[in-house]
Amino acid sequence: MQGLLYEEDYAALFVLITVAMGGGAAWLAGRAIASTWRPWWQVAFYMLLLGAGVRFIHFALFEGTLVSPQFYAVDTMVCLIFGFLGYRATRVGQMTTQYGWINARAGLLRWARRMPAIPGERPDTG
Repeated sequence: MQGLLYEEDYAALFVLITVAMGGGAAWLAGRAIASTWRPWWQVAFYMLLLGAGVRFIHFALFEGTLVSPQFYAVDTMVCLIFGFLGYRATRVGQMTTQYGWINARAGLLRWARRMPAIPGERPDTG
């Protein structure tokens, strides 16, 4: 995996910097974007910037390559995954809390329309 996902001598550095620090920051950024009701594509934009920041941490602290498309892509993909997960988890919470009369939680990353209270009545899809 060394050379494909990370360039450092130890996988623990990749896990610490990219997954723990970069992924944690991406999760929090995704939550912040969702909590202000912004669209999902803003997560992608900010994660491109965060991926560059993670790449800089590798360069500044562990003498990694700063301008490396391969490792930038890996760092950015990790940030995108965590960012979208944080965004979606927060959005599900918002939709089930703010609109609890029509939405119910259907899992960690999903919500579903509630069934109508009156049998035979169709739910409003408005």
